[in-house]
Amino acid sequence: MPEPTKKDEMPNGQPEESVAPESVAPESNGAPLPLPEISLEVSPPPEAVAEGKEPVETVGDIPEPPEPEPLQAVVAQEQSPTENGSTQPQPGGVGVKEQAESDNSAVKEERPPRLDDDHEAAPTPSPTPQAEDANSVKKLSVDLPNDSVPVSAMGRKDSVWSLGEGQNLEELDKPIDTPPLSILLIEKPQSGTIPVGADISFVAKVECKDLLRKPTIKWFKGKWMDLASKTGKHLQLKETFDRFTKIHTFEMHIIKAKENYAGNYRCEVNYKDKFDSCSFDLEIKEAEQGSQNIDIRSAFKRREPKQQDDTPEVDVWEILKNARPDEYEKIAFMYGITDLRGLLRRMKKIPREEKKSEAFAKKLDPAYQADKGGKIRLVVDLADPTVDLKWYKNGQEIRPSPKYIFEHKGTQRIMVINNCSMNDDAAYSVAAGDEKCSTELFVKELPVKIVKGIEPVKTTVNERIELECEVSEEGAQVKWMKNGVEVPTGVRSRYRVKCEGTKHFLVIDDASREDTGTYSIMATGGTSEAHIQVDLKPLKIYQDLQDITVKLGEPIKMHCEIFPGNVPGRWYRNGQLIQPNDRINIIHRNKVHRLEVQTSSLHDAGDYTFVPEGYSQSLSAKIHIIDPPRVHLDSLNLPDNTMTIVAGNKLRLEIPITGEPAPRVVWMKGERVILESGHRVRAETYGDQTSLTIEVTEREDTGNYKIVLQNEAGEATASIKIKVVDIPDPPEAPLVPVVGGDWCSMTWEPPKYDGGSPILGYFIERKKKQSSRWMRLNFDLIKELLFEPKKMIEGVPYEVRIFAVNAIGVSKPSEPSKAFTPLAVTSEPTMLVVDDVTDTTVTVKWRPPETIGAAGLDGYLVEYCIEGTDDWVASNTELTEKTRHTITGLTPGTKILVRVKAINAAGASTPRTLQHSVMVKEVIEPPKIRVPRHLKQTYTRRVGEAVNLVVPFMGKPRPKVLWSKDGKPIEPTHVSIRNTDCDSIIFIRKAERSHSGKYEMTVQVENHVDTAIIDIQIVDLPGPPQCVTIEDVWGGNVALVWTPPKDNGNAPIIGYTIQKADKKTMEWFTCIEHYHRTCITITELVVGNEYFFRIYSENMCGLSETATQTKKSALILKEGLQVKTPEYNDHDFKEAPKFTQPLINTFAIAGYNATLNCSVRANPRPKVIWMKNKIIIVDDPRYRMFSNQGVCTLEIRKPSPYDGGLYTCKAINDLGEAHVECKLEVKGGFTFYELMQRGVPLNLIDKYMSEVKVVEQEK
Repeated sequence: MPEPTKKDEMPNGQPEESVAPESVAPESNGAPLPLPEISLEVSPPPEAVAEGKEPVETVGDIPEPPEPEPLQAVVAQEQSPTENGSTQPQPGGVGVKEQAESDNSAVKEERPPRLDDDHEAAPTPSPTPQAEDANSVKKLSVDLPNDSVPVSAMGRKDSVWSLGEGQNLEELDKPIDTPPLSILLIEKPQSGTIPVGADISFVAKVECKDLLRKPTIKWFKGKWMDLASKTGKHLQLKETFDRFTKIHTFEMHIIKAKENYAGNYRCEVNYKDKFDSCSFDLEIKEAEQGSQNIDIRSAFKRREPKQQDDTPEVDVWEILKNARPDEYEKIAFMYGITDLRGLLRRMKKIPREEKKSEAFAKKLDPAYQADKGGKIRLVVDLADPTVDLKWYKNGQEIRPSPKYIFEHKGTQRIMVINNCSMNDDAAYSVAAGDEKCSTELFVKELPVKIVKGIEPVKTTVNERIELECEVSEEGAQVKWMKNGVEVPTGVRSRYRVKCEGTKHFLVIDDASREDTGTYSIMATGGTSEAHIQVDLKPLKIYQDLQDITVKLGEPIKMHCEIFPGNVPGRWYRNGQLIQPNDRINIIHRNKVHRLEVQTSSLHDAGDYTFVPEGYSQSLSAKIHIIDPPRVHLDSLNLPDNTMTIVAGNKLRLEIPITGEPAPRVVWMKGERVILESGHRVRAETYGDQTSLTIEVTEREDTGNYKIVLQNEAGEATASIKIKVVDIPDPPEAPLVPVVGGDWCSMTWEPPKYDGGSPILGYFIERKKKQSSRWMRLNFDLIKELLFEPKKMIEGVPYEVRIFAVNAIGVSKPSEPSKAFTPLAVTSEPTMLVVDDVTDTTVTVKWRPPETIGAAGLDGYLVEYCIEGTDDWVASNTELTEKTRHTITGLTPGTKILVRVKAINAAGASTPRTLQHSVMVKEVIEPPKIRVPRHLKQTYTRRVGEAVNLVVPFMGKPRPKVLWSKDGKPIEPTHVSIRNTDCDSIIFIRKAERSHSGKYEMTVQVENHVDTAIIDIQIVDLPGPPQCVTIEDVWGGNVALVWTPPKDNGNAPIIGYTIQKADKKTMEWFTCIEHYHRTCITITELVVGNEYFFRIYSENMCGLSETATQTKKSALILKEGLQVKTPEYNDHDFKEAPKFTQPLINTFAIAGYNATLNCSVRANPRPKVIWMKNKIIIVDDPRYRMFSNQGVCTLEIRKPSPYDGGLYTCKAINDLGEAHVECKLEVKGGFTFYELMQRGVPLNLIDKYMSEVKVVEQEK
């Protein structure tokens, strides 16, 4: 069957004419809710077509609303081009009929055929057969011109076209712009003809030079059957790619073709927004006689007869005419209209007249409908009776047969189809010469009615049930239901279904009570139901169960006798099913049912029930288990049955007991009985245990407790001992006999009472006398009676106390000891060294002790002795507080040892002694001049400034210092020099140029000499240039030449300043500054003016005070010659964007504005776009964008961690584009140290920390 085409409108919105009609029936899904049953036929009147008038909105009288009279109309036929440009027959109208079906109506469904051996395919089905869903309650079809049904809606169940809410009819005439389709196929498949059993291949090629990935291709047969899922040994799809030519080749191979493979095929190619398609035909030559002609749709359709519809018809034209535009969609959905736009367009304009056919005087109607088993006549009227005529069904030629009868009546050609079946539901066409017209035949199945319904049944269990129903047609499909649910009829199902002609049976071989319910049978034309009641058989009890009392451990035997004897049953204990095992046996012999338990247990006691299977009656009895009482002290795991408890704690002693029935329990201590109502001590019994509770244990609770248990099976007793222990008493106050600088020694006696448990050790605590906070000194117990606390602060009074510890706990603290104060001498002085030695003195110096202590430091004592003796002599009679001391009165040449002691209230510290002896003799140190770094280079000063230089030196004894300039001694009147033991100072109050020169400093100690040279340069302003002359004058230019100044101011000349003055005004103007050469050309002088020139010289001090002027003036004359200005081509400054400064990865602080900067160069000026995470930033108040002189800035106002990410700046102009990226990370809630580590500026850190403090204070 030819492929349906797109909507038949040209790009300009004008419809094209059609050559031949073709019937198209759109598919539609069933509505989810039941709708009224409607039958509708719509077409404009033939008078309107003949006269070219607008179609009449209502024709015919409608006497009553429930039974409207259908409106008939004839619509002109049009044609439209297919997607690949070929002209295909297009239907001039679509015959539509809407019928409502009942809830029991079956659904007619169409499935695509498979092209393999497992499912033999029939001839190609009609591309758009009517189908309904299982839940559908109506079926709609409308007679409209072909341009009212878009191709996208044809063959698609879910297509609903609407104008939208509130669209007026005038807007329907506006042309619809259809975007042009991109052509992807460079080679299209071609139609072919092969005999049955031959192979054929169809090839499609797509060029992919401009495509980024492989396009998607689909192969279809007809309009809707996708061949991708039909591949097998008869159909193969293949695709290849040539890397050099960039061409994809797609191939479809049909192997051993059959007759039903003939028909129209389509190839579709998609790539993004591009689409292309191509249709081609496959013709199969006739096969041998005897081959079966099977309709493939009948093999894939589920058909059931439809119930006859008696619902009155509704005039949709009238409803739409009287409705508002915003109600169009609602009406279309209510009545299942799939092409509302086309329907409304027909109400507005008159279709074009049909183009007259040359071969046909009258063509086939668009569609025909026939009942199953009936007869249909297809009639065409030929314009030329001599032309050859051929009839086709689904593309296959029809031969005369008893089923197909061909008749000739004048120019009429008639094909009669007898005994219509569902295989005849297909597309038919007739070819007269080169012309062809098509139609579609719809075969309607008649509903299957129930002739004889099922009858109710009442029976008992284990009986056979057979339900019988008779229908109006053999082989009809029916459904058996139970309580509204379909009955399972599988192999393992209890239900069997059988069919004998028109009779249908449902058989239940072994009925049970669960089979009770309402059973129904459903056919397409009706439903029948009946109720089945299954009851139990009557039960007789010959011997009932008896109550039993059994001792624990003895066997249990129960039995009963019932009729009938072959009825099994189940045993229950306390409602729980009893399963047989090694201990429990269940025996059934004829009428007797036994339950035997070998060894009874407490769990066996309870209510026993025997329930015969299938009966509501049951047998019950009770079993009572008795057991002598017992006390289980072993479960407590107490040594010698003794319970130890700490005094003051709560004691709850729980002892398991057993006995059936529950025994009576009595607790006793001696002769006193412990009652359950006691306040501090009480006894409680519940369940399988008894307990003794003492709320607060005391030492008096120690003793033996007796337990007595009694029940009807016997008596039992047991004893348990309770021992109450406590913490020890506190020890006596400790003694502190010895005190050190930061330690002391303390002793104590053990406590008088150890709490009934041995003393394990002691804890020591101390505190300052003025403080109230005690500090624990040991974490491990001290077992001795002696301890030395350490690490105390000198001069601070302390107290100590003791805790005794046993297995129960820690005692109360002892009384504090008497207060004591630690004191200690200082540590020895540090870094004792010899500072100076002369012939009679030795000077030493040191540093204070590292540890002075609370007693402080009163001073130092310096002692010395002759080497080789131990007679230490004090050098100072009184303590000195200084850390430098000179020992005097020594004999030259002797060697002495020196030591220093630190003295405080606690005594003298350990002395610090020199490591080596000291020779009493002055030591010569060679001189060394330490020239400052800034004096190692030339020291420059201007005239009139002060010069003050300090040059340090070393040497012993005191060196002799001499200064000279240029080899001559310095006169004190010009330069002031002052010398000390360690440096020399040279001072000039007001410097002059004569002070410039190299100054030599000489330092001498005996025969040792050291020298240093200091270069001092005094600079001044330079003099003017010596001679300035005008070298040449031409046009508006003057060439000047001069010689450097005679006096450069004691500094190099760094440039010249040239000025000019008009002779008339003599006002000087600067032409150029900082010019380095001694010749220059002055340009752009005014013609007719006369100029003088002068030049200043310049050094580091500035310009010369005077300038040298030219003696002669330069007159700028007007020349008569025309100067030809050379032509220069303008430089092309256009360039594509280029970033000269990229973006830099940035860290920002949450809440503080951040900026991202970059620079771009481009001409013409580029368009700058900022993006965050590849998304363009547009109209966001949190961002501000600036662009000034190529500098692009993005300001982020008070960023948050959400603002972090990848930022991109893109510049675009006509020549190209460029972009740069950076990452922004927003940090928040950091400490000052973390912000410093991340390199955040201090001003931002201060601002951030202050705001954080303000927020915290507000909270």
